[in-house]
Amino acid sequence: MASLYDHVWENVNQGVPVALATVVQGPSLGARLLVLPDATDGELIDADFSARIADEARELLRAEESETREYALPDGKDVRVFIETFPPAPLLLVFGAVHVAQAMTRFAKDLGYRVIVSDARRTLATRERFPLADQVLIGWPDDTLAKLDIPENTAIAILTHDPKFDEPAILGSFKTPARYIGAVGSRKTSIERRERLRNQGVSDEDLDRLHAPMGLNIGGNSPEEMALSILGEIIATRYGRPGGFLADARGHIRGRETAPVT
Repeated sequence: MASLYDHVWENVNQGVPVALATVVQGPSLGARLLVLPDATDGELIDADFSARIADEARELLRAEESETREYALPDGKDVRVFIETFPPAPLLLVFGAVHVAQAMTRFAKDLGYRVIVSDARRTLATRERFPLADQVLIGWPDDTLAKLDIPENTAIAILTHDPKFDEPAILGSFKTPARYIGAVGSRKTSIERRERLRNQGVSDEDLDRLHAPMGLNIGGNSPEEMALSILGEIIATRYGRPGGFLADARGHIRGRETAPVT
């Protein structure tokens, strides 16, 4: 008979977000609850408590965090629950099969990302140029986005540097829950692009999601240096960090920031 752990790894291997909540102190010690995006298996204390834990587990999954939490039960007893989350690997979607994209793909795979590269230019979007990518798609941004399920833990990097490619990619990306959306270009290009998008009816709220020019200010010029700059900003955004020098940082210097750094 399959255990809850078997179900955990089955879902992990299929790329399905899953969490396992375990009572580590208090009543029902050792009880476990498996939490999937739209279902649960098992029970902690009772049905109402299990439903509460399931909701909190899904929030932690979206934040890509695991946590031990303490609760006071109606009878006055305390219970501690360890909620361990197994989010799918983050996705890096790159529009523009350029040299920077090649370096980003190599680095991102080492960082544990799934990588999809898309370009309408068949001579650039090839397996020979991107052997490490999980997928190489030939098509316009609208076509690519229509084919893909974009989870929240997605970073979209738009490297095309051509309005006929990058603006449809930006507009399509705004319709997704992607945590990071960035586009290359000079400050002047980025300002002009924002104005064009605003004139097309794009809201300030959506425009605030756009990182442009994308990347951290490290001063690099080579494709590899530019890739590091962009991935650095993607990682900083993922963990709620402002970038900059660690010597100037306050609080914990590793992991997710739970409050803005001031």
